[in-house]
Amino acid sequence: MNNMKNRLPNRSQTMKKFLTIRWIMLGMALFAIVSLTVMNVYSLYALHESTISSASDRQKTQLADFTYTTRNRFRAPVEGIWRLNMEQLHDEIARNAPLNPALGEVLARAMEDSLFDKVYFAGADFQDCGQSGAIKIFDTGTRQFVNESLPPQSACDGISLTRTRMNVLINDYRWNTKVVFDTHRTMNVALINPRGASIVGYLSFSINRDYLVNEYLAGKLMDVFGTRDESGMTVWLHDWLLNEVLATNDPDTPYDRRGVEYIQRFPDLLDNWNIKVVFDENPAVLASAGNLQRNLIVMGAVLVLLLGSLTIMFIIAQRERSLMERQAGFLANVTHELKTPLAVMQAAGENLADGRVTRPERLKVYGEHIYTESMRLRRMIEKLLDVAKSDAGQQRIHPERVNLGELVASYLQEHQTLIAQAGFEPVIDLQSPLPDVMADRENFQTILGNLVENAMKYSGEEKYLAVRLRSNRSAVILEVEDHGHGIPTAARKHIFDKFYRAEDTLTARTKGHGLGLSIVKNLVELNGGTITVESTYRKGSVFSVTFPIYQASAASEPRTVNSNAKIEYAS
Repeated sequence: MNNMKNRLPNRSQTMKKFLTIRWIMLGMALFAIVSLTVMNVYSLYALHESTISSASDRQKTQLADFTYTTRNRFRAPVEGIWRLNMEQLHDEIARNAPLNPALGEVLARAMEDSLFDKVYFAGADFQDCGQSGAIKIFDTGTRQFVNESLPPQSACDGISLTRTRMNVLINDYRWNTKVVFDTHRTMNVALINPRGASIVGYLSFSINRDYLVNEYLAGKLMDVFGTRDESGMTVWLHDWLLNEVLATNDPDTPYDRRGVEYIQRFPDLLDNWNIKVVFDENPAVLASAGNLQRNLIVMGAVLVLLLGSLTIMFIIAQRERSLMERQAGFLANVTHELKTPLAVMQAAGENLADGRVTRPERLKVYGEHIYTESMRLRRMIEKLLDVAKSDAGQQRIHPERVNLGELVASYLQEHQTLIAQAGFEPVIDLQSPLPDVMADRENFQTILGNLVENAMKYSGEEKYLAVRLRSNRSAVILEVEDHGHGIPTAARKHIFDKFYRAEDTLTARTKGHGLGLSIVKNLVELNGGTITVESTYRKGSVFSVTFPIYQASAASEPRTVNSNAKIEYAS
């Protein structure tokens, strides 16, 4: 026994070490989970931001591509001009020779394009439109330049603008042409002889505004960007000088310069026009946002599941540790409790066997000792057997129609001497008549015996014991009350657990194994009842056992009961 007591502190210290290790492991696991979650959330948000940035960059690139495509649309019809021999062309114009066939071919092809209305020409000596014959017009029939008595102002302005710019650039300019746009009215081409750093002449292409805006740009804008929902942005082709919207991919959205987020200008053309944009939710961004939300939801669910699993595992481990501690305490306690009656019976038996006791009165005393200790040993063994049956999941009960008032009265009569010897005068209040219930007689005796035994065991100095029976419309209630130690609030939820004892200074001196109430609860539930407790610490407790009233259709046959499953009738 002493060896076992010496081993218990070491076991307690080992359990404390295991508990510390568990806390450390739990903290490390939680830290790892939270760290991984934070990293994943950061990665998801970074991916989402990257998607937004990429989508925005793609949209801006798309806008720039649109403006360069527009510029190429102007260049395509006059592509052959850049390949002309400017020195030869300069000599031909100086000699007033017929128009160079190659140039005539390029201009004829340009006039077939709906983008241009007419083509005008001015020589290198052009000063202003007031000069007679200063500007000529291209005749598609003869493919020659002919005099234009009243050239349009747009041609005069375009050629004048180009002449002014080339006066500044001519000395450093190394290419044979220079294109200058006069807003949306004309496209002007300066013909340059780079070797002589001189101007050959000026061409002015009159732009068909109606075709440019309504057919080409409006159509191209829809082809490239699609609707607002398709592209994720609202696009306006805007004349900022006249504050006029020329085309848009969403006619239902009014233009408001205060809401414009991005402006794309045309490169070296259409100076008064630009593309103004409001970025909406791009489909790719919407998809990314939806994916981010789904991932966060799934990650949150997984995180909650992991944390919940860890918490449950830790709680289970703590309960297992607590159960092991209670079992260790129970083992030490029950070993002592078993040794005590055995030691008494052994000593009494040795004295009787050796013939040391011969007087009748002494023989009676020794016999009573042996009987008392054997009954005590029997009760402990019966409790252990009840626990073993409960753990094995098989307990055979014989429910029958009984009157609890008769069973309580019978129990109190049989045990009145034992109760009186313990110093109690029980207060008995049995309602009469009482409706019958379905219960196993032996189970009920065990239930009542354990509750009465506990009430007396923990009553302290005030020897108060009350046993009451009453009924309501649906049940019969047994109450066992004492004015003893009471149960601390924190211990009430555990008192029906196996091996549990509410240890404090008041109960430490009271022998017990922590099995009685566990057995009571199990038997009550097997018989279809419930048990509750009301207790005030240091003032006493009331245990209430409730059985449903017998119904005429209830069975009364013996039945085998699995304590972990529903009740089934025995075959």
